[in-house]
Amino acid sequence: MPRHAPNTPLPSAQHPLTVRLCNWIGDVVMALPALELLEQHGFNLNLYGKGWARTLLSGYDWHFTKRQDNALSARLHDLRAIRLQSQRIDPTFDRRINALSFPNSFSSALELRLSGHKVCGYSKDGRSLLLSRKLARLQNKHVLETFWHLACELTGQHEAPPPASIGFRLSQSAQDKAQALLAQHQLDGQPFACVVPFATGMMYQFDKKWPHFKELTQSLSKDLPLVICPGPGEEAEAEQFSQHATILPGVPLDVYAAILARASLTLANDTGPGHLAAAVGTPLISILGPTDPEHWAPWGPNVTVVREWPQWPSASTVHDTALRLLPR
Repeated sequence: MPRHAPNTPLPSAQHPLTVRLCNWIGDVVMALPALELLEQHGFNLNLYGKGWARTLLSGYDWHFTKRQDNALSARLHDLRAIRLQSQRIDPTFDRRINALSFPNSFSSALELRLSGHKVCGYSKDGRSLLLSRKLARLQNKHVLETFWHLACELTGQHEAPPPASIGFRLSQSAQDKAQALLAQHQLDGQPFACVVPFATGMMYQFDKKWPHFKELTQSLSKDLPLVICPGPGEEAEAEQFSQHATILPGVPLDVYAAILARASLTLANDTGPGHLAAAVGTPLISILGPTDPEHWAPWGPNVTVVREWPQWPSASTVHDTALRLLPR
């Protein structure tokens, strides 16, 4: 079986830290304030996660290693290689907490522990014995605050509040590509709204997908142009909106973030691009159903949550909200 070395050599730093990222776009976005706090306090971050995270975080100078989807042995090889290089940089690496697990899964802690790391994380899912520093999960807190709490544990900044906004960093390359793509469709410099009608997964056995996006796109398209960027596997679903929106398939995540930053407004389900829109500072209407906004709503001052659970809000309610938020 072929072995997989880390993608690039680790940069020189005094305090390398291996960080296991979450598996969902929204969670990675909401972990950014915690990652930046760690960076500000002298930790050199070696991120380990899904391959798309490298593209998403192209505006950040952090080292990244893709988590392999094949055998456990290949993943452990990569993590041990990261550990070995970290030992060369910092002789104290193995004598301190040297890894942080943002996911609460058993497997995330197991892989780090088997590769020789000393892990900090929340003691859930029977993984307490795998953690060198275990924390009780914060109750009744937003998920961004739980990630922030983990970072504060390592930096000693226990009283520091999380930032009011995420301030997502866009690479210049992503901004240039977004501008060129929008210009190709006569949208550069023009007001437009991004619509995110997709959502995967369930919440408390209820669908997270708002059922009135087609009606909304039909009515809102009379007020300004609409853009939809389907992800992998969402292209066919996006076609039902093609009469009222410009469909841009295959857009890389960092370019998508740059498009969202140029939009006048984004309307989204409980899904990753909604969190990304909030992170770049775009006015966002977050249409939530079973999702608890106190825990999962996108983070930022430009977020407007529309929720009437256990009912879904009507298309006219969301349209009226959009008209109030659009610049005149």
